Amino acid sequence: MDVQAYLQRINYAGPLAPSAETLRLLQLTHLRTVPFENLSIHSGEPIVLKDEALFDKIVNRRRGGFCYELNGLFAALLRALGFDVTMLSARVANAEGVFGPEFDHMTLMVTLDNRWLVDVGFGDSFLEPLRLDEKTTQVQGNNSYQVVREEEFLVLARQSGDSAWESQYRFTLKPCKFSDFAEMCSYHQTSPQSHFTRARICSRATPAGRISLSDLLFITTTLDGRRQERILTNPEEYATILRDQFGVVMIA
Repeated sequence: MDVQAYLQRINYAGPLAPSAETLRLLQLTHLRTVPFENLSIHSGEPIVLKDEALFDKIVNRRRGGFCYELNGLFAALLRALGFDVTMLSARVANAEGVFGPEFDHMTLMVTLDNRWLVDVGFGDSFLEPLRLDEKTTQVQGNNSYQVVREEEFLVLARQSGDSAWESQYRFTLKPCKFSDFAEMCSYHQTSPQSHFTRARICSRATPAGRISLSDLLFITTTLDGRRQERILTNPEEYATILRDQFGVVMIA
């Protein structure tokens, strides 16, 4: 792990001691710099769940990735900085509130004086780590979060503004490793049932909210929920937005 190269990739110049504040700044900076994207799936580029391959893609080639890639490599960075990190399996809730299969998503637990839920690979979600054992609501901007126990699971729930609470994913604290996610990683790259194979997506947080590119639709969302959409007209305009707004250049 070339820690300095990784920190330069995410434009991070803050503290490095393994503390809650360092963890908060690292997650926030990562989310505002490295996009959540599935472009490898649509360009026929295999996703390899190994630190070296992920480092080359995300740091050297300045790409993004989806959960297994982003959280997997972020876990390696945190370990290199002295954090106690555990990979966790999560099951993502769909629009009807039904949870997906085991290993559908990778999230992270970091143990300091408190236990923290950390995630740089879930797209539009919490920007700063959440206290895992906190029983009250944790507010971040216009969004509120809760981590609640339901039987053997912990459930991450979000409320945006005055809307109803919605489950985002549920998980256990059982430690996992890359190989545990291999089957679902392959599924999400190949199955027509996976939402990742249906459309290209590239998205990242900004200080003002979020920007997203869904196929030829460029979406800007502000922190208070206002949304603007622009339909791109050709592949050249798509490549320009991808480069200028997300720092991603796809090489054929």
